[in-house]
Amino acid sequence: MISPRVRIGVLGLALLTALSSPATATAAGPADPGSTAPPTVEELRLDGAAPQEILRRSGFDSVAPAFARALERARSYAEARRVVQREGSALWRRAVDRVQGRGPAGGDLSRDDDRPLYWARLGMTRELRGWEPRFELDAERWARLIDTLEQTSRGQTAIRYPRGKGLKRVLVTGFDPFTLDRDIRISNPSGAVALALDGTVIETASGPARVETAVFPVRWRDFTDGTVERALRPHLPEVDLFTTVSQGRVGRIDVERTNGAWRGGFGDNENTGRPETVPVSDPASQPQWTSTTLPYAAIVAAETGRFPVYDNTAVTEIPAGGTEPVQRPDGPTPGSTARAGGGGDYLSNEIAYRATLLRDRLGLHDTLPGGHVHTPVLEFGAGNTTEVTDPRFVRNRLDIVAQVRAIVSVAVGAKG
Repeated sequence: MISPRVRIGVLGLALLTALSSPATATAAGPADPGSTAPPTVEELRLDGAAPQEILRRSGFDSVAPAFARALERARSYAEARRVVQREGSALWRRAVDRVQGRGPAGGDLSRDDDRPLYWARLGMTRELRGWEPRFELDAERWARLIDTLEQTSRGQTAIRYPRGKGLKRVLVTGFDPFTLDRDIRISNPSGAVALALDGTVIETASGPARVETAVFPVRWRDFTDGTVERALRPHLPEVDLFTTVSQGRVGRIDVERTNGAWRGGFGDNENTGRPETVPVSDPASQPQWTSTTLPYAAIVAAETGRFPVYDNTAVTEIPAGGTEPVQRPDGPTPGSTARAGGGGDYLSNEIAYRATLLRDRLGLHDTLPGGHVHTPVLEFGAGNTTEVTDPRFVRNRLDIVAQVRAIVSVAVGAKG
């Protein structure tokens, strides 16, 4: 997810003004026991024709109603929490199984589609926010239920590697669809990558590698609250390689060399955002830049698929002693202040920054390859401005997924 201002140019600049204005987003449940919470900005999009068609043509339109019925049977907070954990985990497994060809397709929508997971999750969170429990439930416990649903339905609690030697361990992350007010039909190829690769074993030059994945929201507040660090911290010390993945530029793949400690404030999926330094724990020791430790030279040199792959070294900085941003094609200069990493100043840059900063703070910089890969923009076929899918759209997504899988194989093999 490169900064949309870079990716879509003038249109992005126009959108920035509209989308980055402050808006109130309901993060959890109601403030008062016994009341319900209104739908969030994201959840309000759910009733659009395209989301409903995606849910219907995948069979995922049954998910939220079934979840609501299960919630109604809960007679205590403990029971409600068990329902949320069970149903959230089941949604993630169902989405992975559908993409990987297990079980019924549920409809004629291509199996590789990541969007049923996104819209079904929003249906569940909306049901949870509007639920009227038969017992007292304070705001803190509402928030815990929402968090549990978000984490389980994104695969963040299902990351587990087999014990024993001989199998490399790889962690890959993706994102939800975004810029939905521009085109509500949008799919995110990084989310499709996560669903396609989760739990799979890929062959590499240094042996087989088990891949585990998770998906993250396109919401500034979740990143501020530490969702990336909570999900990744338990696993970085045990993996052999990690890469965060997001949608980037048109027609190309980028391995981002440098990540910056700056969020540009472009509107997220809740239409909120403001320019500021990436908020992290212990800001006194926060660097302006972090770097990839992925084997970028090997990745760029390999034949991985039809999209060209670049080692992207560009950043935008305020030079030491300066006041205005300057673009640097070859990376930051000493003492500079970040204004955009190679991946821009949106949430893709931020997840890369947070993940690599966590790697470094865990003392793994010299031993753990990790960084960010930007996929091409997933485009519909020429002239398609209304249909939720088409043959070119599906072919592009399948090709992107296959190429990211190949890149992961190359990266693990280069590590040895």
